[in-house]
Amino acid sequence: MTTPTPARDRAIGLVGFDGDDTLWKSEDFYRQAEQDYLELLSHYIDVHDTGTARHLLEVQRRNLTVFGYGVKAMTLSMIEAAIEITDSRVSAAHIQRMLDIGHATLRHPVELIAGVRESVARIAEQYPVVLITKGDLFHQEAKIKVAQLHDLFPRIEIVSEKDPETYARVLAEFDLPIAQFVMVGNSLRSDIEPVVTLGGWGVHTPYAVTWAHETEHGVADDEPRMVTADTAWDWPAALDTIEAKAIAARDGKA
Repeated sequence: MTTPTPARDRAIGLVGFDGDDTLWKSEDFYRQAEQDYLELLSHYIDVHDTGTARHLLEVQRRNLTVFGYGVKAMTLSMIEAAIEITDSRVSAAHIQRMLDIGHATLRHPVELIAGVRESVARIAEQYPVVLITKGDLFHQEAKIKVAQLHDLFPRIEIVSEKDPETYARVLAEFDLPIAQFVMVGNSLRSDIEPVVTLGGWGVHTPYAVTWAHETEHGVADDEPRMVTADTAWDWPAALDTIEAKAIAARDGKA
């Protein structure tokens, strides 16, 4: 895979894009899977309060270092959570149904979010771009293939976690100072906070649905190294704003 050459004559030399819920829809299908899971558990316990969903989230969180992210990790955590919360009363038939939920979620359609292809293509005319997405390797590769994005992204990184260490490693491979990097994404926790913490820039485009784990972050509403773009159509303008901010910071005018 070709590694794009950073634009060293600009204040911004590289633009990264998240995948799930930034380029294509994803979280909607996870939420449907969770609802199907709760419906199954209604055969054993009262699921009308928030405790059952909260328990599943707790199990998913404690399994992140073992299973990582993605549908397979969610499915294994569903089974584990169901066994715990029903005191092992959950039937083999319902465990099989949870596996079916996982299979169905893995096969969900890949739908690009409006404006993505047009805006990424426009940005790529000015800046080198890279796709940095988190999750299960096979599933992410399949979604990228179906979305037909290889023509837009000469470099694609599928990572197990999005933290400062991961971003620092990727930027080291480009031999680019973090101050010349912008990350575009829907998650303040995974796409924005690690990058601005390192001294880079972020374009935040909120998605309608966000996993509870991703809502916990330390990014201030007035973070000066972040610009909010309501839709993908707004990305080129957001990059113009950040380019101006980065020039001012570089020239000591910020």
